[in-house]
Amino acid sequence: MKVTIDGQEIDVEPGTTILQAARKIGGESVPPAMCYYSKLKGSGGKCRCCLVEVSKGSDANPTPMPKLVASCVTGVMDGMEVKSITSERVVDARKSVTEFLLINHPLDCPICDQAGECDLQNLSFKNGSSKTRFIEEKRTFEPENIGPNIQLHMNRCILCYRCVMTADQLTDGRVHGVVNRGDHSQISTCISKAIDNEFSGNMIDVCPVGALTDKTFRFKQRVWFNKPYNAHRNCTKCCGKTTLWMFGEEIQRVTARKDEYHEVEEFICNECRFDHKDPKDWVIEGPRKFEKDSVINQNNYTRKLDKVVIETESQILLGREQDRKKISMTAIPLKKDEVQVFKEGQI
Repeated sequence: MKVTIDGQEIDVEPGTTILQAARKIGGESVPPAMCYYSKLKGSGGKCRCCLVEVSKGSDANPTPMPKLVASCVTGVMDGMEVKSITSERVVDARKSVTEFLLINHPLDCPICDQAGECDLQNLSFKNGSSKTRFIEEKRTFEPENIGPNIQLHMNRCILCYRCVMTADQLTDGRVHGVVNRGDHSQISTCISKAIDNEFSGNMIDVCPVGALTDKTFRFKQRVWFNKPYNAHRNCTKCCGKTTLWMFGEEIQRVTARKDEYHEVEEFICNECRFDHKDPKDWVIEGPRKFEKDSVINQNNYTRKLDKVVIETESQILLGREQDRKKISMTAIPLKKDEVQVFKEGQI
């Protein structure tokens, strides 16, 4: 089946969604996704960030779709033509969705551990507005303790359901979910029960915002000051392949490895994530390259850096000789009374 996205044609298998086809093409045409997760069954269709315009349904029925569709749950048809960043309707819709997601989101970026690798932060950078039209009171929730390893910040949650699906599909007994309805909906545990299953730490990795963070890493360091290294160990519970975030010789946190779309390659157990913070416990493979554009790329030492050369006249940098004399005051002699005062230490 052939599908064209922003003028770029690609052959895909039947059953492929528009978002998956766009990811095969890559580049700016890939729609953002805050709820879809390729490793989680049933994800997608909730955040509406990945809306696209279908300008041609298929070769059999070229009628365009009247409304924007969610690319993560819409399958491609042979001959379909899709507009992503080339459509003004799509760009306006993404700006509106971003504004909606930020209505109740607190301004926690300066203190949030997710800053620098936050999908909502990246989304708002591209599609957000510097002004807000929201004058009502923001929705807030009381702090809730859900266990010794995971910190829940419900005020930052965008209800993507990723953490609920992770617990459903990786563990035998899920003890948390979405309670209440409408704008009162929140992630919570059943009867204040702690989340203590062996793969619960993966909820941190799948969360696109700072709603679920690592308590063992909380307020330790900004992520762009850490150096990520691929490492592995022999583990009987999981694959043992992780990313170590190090500051000097200290392992400050351990995460699963992620691809360019910030999705986990293989889920890891809590023992690898929380209990092994000694470099001797790991076989360190080497520095990890960043695939996803983010703030942490600014400190990426694995990419080639070009030397900065300033091409300008030397006099512009050195300044005029007469100005240098005025600044240094070497050419201006002191008066006799000023010299006497200087010697007596009054100036």
